[in-house]
Amino acid sequence: MSTEQKTTTIRVSVITRDKIARYAHEEGRPMTEVLEEALQDYEKKKFLKRLGEQMERTRREDPEGYAEYLAEFEIWQGPPSGRIAPEWEGLIDFPEGFDESSWTSARNEEQGGK
Repeated sequence: MSTEQKTTTIRVSVITRDKIARYAHEEGRPMTEVLEEALQDYEKKKFLKRLGEQMERTRREDPEGYAEYLAEFEIWQGPPSGRIAPEWEGLIDFPEGFDESSWTSARNEEQGGK
């Protein structure tokens, strides 16, 4: 039995094909790898969106259960600092004019005023 995956052809616009080819060329990878990675990222995005929707529904429909979840999460992770994780310091370029303090206060409000 062959371990090689079967392949097929799909139709995409010329613009899409050119974008994929450009990224593949820039990164020195096959176009299929670029597409596969893009699909993995898309699946992760959909999962996180669904997770966020489920958490929001739980927050709305079961506030006590949601509060218990947050309390347990804080035990394991520690209280939210409102700051970027130290390992990300200097790696993220915020847009010009970005006010980190307003982002921090908005984020804290979302987390229940902490």
